[in-house]
Amino acid sequence: MPELIKDTPSEAPAPTPGAPILEVDNVTLKFGGVTALDGVSFDIKQGEILGLIGPNGAGKTTCFNVMTGVYKPTSGEARFLGSSLAGRKRFEITRLGIARTFQNIRLFRTMTALENVMVGVDAHSTTGVLRALFRTPRQRKEQAYAEKRAHELLELVGIEHRAHEFAASLPYGDQRRLEIARALATEPKLLCLDEPAAGFNPAEKVKLLELIRKVRDSGYTVLVIEHDMRLVMGVTDRIVVLEFGRKIAEGTPAEIRDNPAVIAAYLGVEDDDDAA
Repeated sequence: MPELIKDTPSEAPAPTPGAPILEVDNVTLKFGGVTALDGVSFDIKQGEILGLIGPNGAGKTTCFNVMTGVYKPTSGEARFLGSSLAGRKRFEITRLGIARTFQNIRLFRTMTALENVMVGVDAHSTTGVLRALFRTPRQRKEQAYAEKRAHELLELVGIEHRAHEFAASLPYGDQRRLEIARALATEPKLLCLDEPAAGFNPAEKVKLLELIRKVRDSGYTVLVIEHDMRLVMGVTDRIVVLEFGRKIAEGTPAEIRDNPAVIAAYLGVEDDDDAA
């Protein structure tokens, strides 16, 4: 990937292939008398695709929000490359190297696809107001880089031909792709996708699987939060399963597929221990 134009290195150290990049350590989150997460622990390793799944209401998005700075846990912590995320503002977490998409698409609808992605590139810009106002050589250099990088990312996600179309006019699937491109524009070490297949038909889900693999093969670590087990089974290296805010299983797709607790959670049947 092209080198970013910036004066200082990223706040977080470069990840080691195969080593944990993010650690969720015994995280509990309570809203009043409701326990949304209950002692959840797992890690995400550099270079893998991890799936976080569970039935509706399992706590997936809540856990995701703890990892991306939206919620502060009641106890426990999330660590990114060894640094605690507790108390960090969202822009600080972005600069550390975590990017996310949302269940509900959040694009600048009256801006073009290219402009939306350039906004993401700008997260690492060193140009201040005066440099932008007077169009200094450095500002022009950063602007040229942002446009070039935005075109590269639009090509990566398969919608470079729509670069100059307004985001609001794009088909739903392309809006999802655009949101992924904009997240990648922040040059994350970890890309978090929150229900990326929401609203997709089966054919679109197949294309999404291909895109997620392509993103990982381009050098990114990916976390996929989904309730669609079939989709996650087809793309992940490992899977963590939540139910009612607790982790009930963790393993490879094959291990999760045959796990009695997971089957019970999804199908609503009793496992052997409950039936006894």
